[in-house]
Amino acid sequence: MNWLLLQLADSAFPTGGFAHSFGLEAAVQLGEVASAAELASFMDDALTQAGHLALPFVGAAHDSPSEVAALDATCDAMLTSHVANRASRTQGRAFAATCARVFDAAELASLDDACRTRALHAHLAPVVGAATRAMGVSRDDGQALHLHGTLRGLASAAVRLGLVGPHEAQRLVHNRAATLDRVLADCGALGVEQAHQTAPLLELFGATHDRLYSRLFQS
Repeated sequence: MNWLLLQLADSAFPTGGFAHSFGLEAAVQLGEVASAAELASFMDDALTQAGHLALPFVGAAHDSPSEVAALDATCDAMLTSHVANRASRTQGRAFAATCARVFDAAELASLDDACRTRALHAHLAPVVGAATRAMGVSRDDGQALHLHGTLRGLASAAVRLGLVGPHEAQRLVHNRAATLDRVLADCGALGVEQAHQTAPLLELFGATHDRLYSRLFQS
């Protein structure tokens, strides 16, 4: 199982996450993030937001993969920012497609088919929950994988935006270990009815992405 988790978390696993900055590009252009210290704060806020808003859907879909359509619809309703909503659907479809092509599991093929035919909105959090369940990944590990993906994407975006170098980015990732542990402990057992946003300013920054004069990322 450790080998499978390492493969899923590897940047070489093609799920499309590196096309997105999780709102960081907009925050940089708006002057809200201009240093390593401000980036660290942004990462902490983004991880806390992901814990409270996304992890409940990862956990619920892992617990009840047969309910993924209803969970996906609820997730769609909660992602009111068109930029965040679009990014979530794009990454969800990519994750489902890659898992279905790499791993032999009928549940993964069915999930991918539902995403491709638009029977699902295909939001990333419920897709990750259902897919990790199909691959035999534990609920806790599935949630940790999703949270790690958020941090990994932010670090990669920061390097490409020129905020920090690759070594400093990895130092920031390493220093977020306590934040990751805290978020998992605080949010791992939350139900979908408890899902909520904790960083509305980050959502507002990200929602301006399509209006930026120049853009490196899709979101």
